[in-house]
Amino acid sequence: MTPSTWFLTADTAARPLGGPAADALVFCFAHAGGNPRTYLGWQDALGRDGRVLAVCPPGRAHRFREPALATVADLADGAAAAVTAAAAEQGLPFLLFGHSFGAALAFEVARRIDGLPGFAGLVVSGCSAPSLLPTPRVVEAARLEGRAFTEAVGFFGGLPPEIAEDEMMQELLLPHLKADFRMVAGYAYRPAAPLGVPVTLVNGTDDPHVTPESVEPWARECARPPVRHWTEGGHFYFEDRPAAVTDVLRPLLRAATAAARTADEYVELI
Repeated sequence: MTPSTWFLTADTAARPLGGPAADALVFCFAHAGGNPRTYLGWQDALGRDGRVLAVCPPGRAHRFREPALATVADLADGAAAAVTAAAAEQGLPFLLFGHSFGAALAFEVARRIDGLPGFAGLVVSGCSAPSLLPTPRVVEAARLEGRAFTEAVGFFGGLPPEIAEDEMMQELLLPHLKADFRMVAGYAYRPAAPLGVPVTLVNGTDDPHVTPESVEPWARECARPPVRHWTEGGHFYFEDRPAAVTDVLRPLLRAATAAARTADEYVELI
């Protein structure tokens, strides 16, 4: 195995992509300002069905010394190249999963790798349809500074009270969040051919940022109707209930593995 700085796994952190055997992979893209390691806690629930590879862009986590990328397009280009290389190296079917900003990024990566052998599906969480992005609230929040920015971000949830109330903590931890909000605010959606892979949508019923109406245009991005899951909770519905996501991912990973094995058996017969 060759190391990839783009990914973290539960067993190897920033080291090469080794660890226990898995039948499939799931590349996870974090929300704005999110810690990629958040998703590594899902590994036990997925077990052998899928290895979690948390996407870590330049400027974050162990890559903090690298210059951060400034646009969604640049970030998607880099992530798509890394996913393509890792998928070829691992030789396993894989899914992309993203939440909120990570969902928009995963969508852009999916556009770049659609048709790649092994790419079995896109799972997007907590995100309005790409054609509706950026939302006015995100654009407005991206213009703000200091306490005004913190209060605006509070609408989305996920900001611990100890950070919201501590200015020193904000100075330390919020720069990445601000950078991501500005990146999303500059996102320019471009119409393109619908994705050929299956698309699954997962959203919280109490999410003030995502509504059934804002999810509906996702259908235009898909060659076949997307599968919709609504679950209890707000924008970060999975914080206390990771099973709300892992229970969706597990059967998709198993289906991807079964399809890959069937394809291999067909090739062998030929």
